[in-house]
Amino acid sequence: MSPRRSYDQYCSAARALDAVGDRWTLLIVRELLAGPRRYTDLHADLPGVSTDVLASRLKDMERDGLTARRRLPPPAAASVYELTPRGRALLPVLQALGGWGAGELGERRPTDALRAHWFALPLLHALDGEGVVEVRLREGDFHDGVFHLYVGAQDGPAYGEGPAPREPDARLVLDAGTCAAVGRGETGVAEAVRAGRIEVTGDGALAKALRED
Repeated sequence: MSPRRSYDQYCSAARALDAVGDRWTLLIVRELLAGPRRYTDLHADLPGVSTDVLASRLKDMERDGLTARRRLPPPAAASVYELTPRGRALLPVLQALGGWGAGELGERRPTDALRAHWFALPLLHALDGEGVVEVRLREGDFHDGVFHLYVGAQDGPAYGEGPAPREPDARLVLDAGTCAAVGRGETGVAEAVRAGRIEVTGDGALAKALRED
């Protein structure tokens, strides 16, 4: 485990950066906001991080009380990493940071990696109410561009990959460009629904609100 580094400044921002200011730390939090993940899954969804750096960051985050590691019972019998309540409290921090940096997205560069679920946090931030929302990116953007959101959830996962685990309160179908536009604040979800850029189905309160907005 690497020795704790500190700015040695009596300032709340400096103290926060002591814990999350290292490269990759907040992106690991982004991935773990989907719930417990195995090391191999984290490595696959963090293209560019070395195995040594990822292992070191996970150890540091466990030491700092951001994550915990536990062993799943058989037949899985695998170790997973998950956020502690302190770690999950970084959700609004990541959403604010994403909103601040959204203007830097521009056109996707040839070297840019992309995962469908990376759009989860901007969409989650743009939705009001409570419930489960399943999101499907239109064919052509991704081979398997499906993820789900837990809108209004105060604990547990903020989102998940793949179809919703139960009948969702709303289903959204849209393209990656619209996802990015929502993330940049160029359009709201309800506005994009009215413009025909987002297709909404479902009988839950969230679906009805989006169609009637």
